[in-house]
Amino acid sequence: MDVASFADIEAEFTRRISRIVWCTVTTVDRKDRPRGRLLHPIWEGSTGWIATGRTSFKAKHLDHNPHVSLAYWDPQHEQVYADCRAEWVDDLAEKTRLWELFKTTPEPLGYDLGIFWKGGVEDPSFGLLKLVPWRIELWSIGDMMKGESPRVWRA
Repeated sequence: MDVASFADIEAEFTRRISRIVWCTVTTVDRKDRPRGRLLHPIWEGSTGWIATGRTSFKAKHLDHNPHVSLAYWDPQHEQVYADCRAEWVDDLAEKTRLWELFKTTPEPLGYDLGIFWKGGVEDPSFGLLKLVPWRIELWSIGDMMKGESPRVWRA
């Protein structure tokens, strides 16, 4: 079932991603092969943020194709799928704001990025990805068993 606005699914989206926390993020390599890895985004409404290495394999993949697919799953079979365009953020003020967001958000969503980037927000290996979704889907096996369709929002 398509929903008209992100607001129609925001509360349930936030509940699920806040409980599940880790998701599989899939990129496409330079030979157009998919590659998934577990990552830990923080979301502000429908915008996601990933702190990651600026010279990682995913960085090379994103140079080739900036689209990513995120899949959250839990043992209750509640899923969230977010198909997004990933954009590097280089603005120091925005990187600083997000560094603080990661640090001040309570666990398990928040954590201290200084564990990984000893040079702080200006560490040259610190990368910040902004996730701009074009499609978000909420699905569960419970919904399926009741004959309900997934809830889908498209930007």
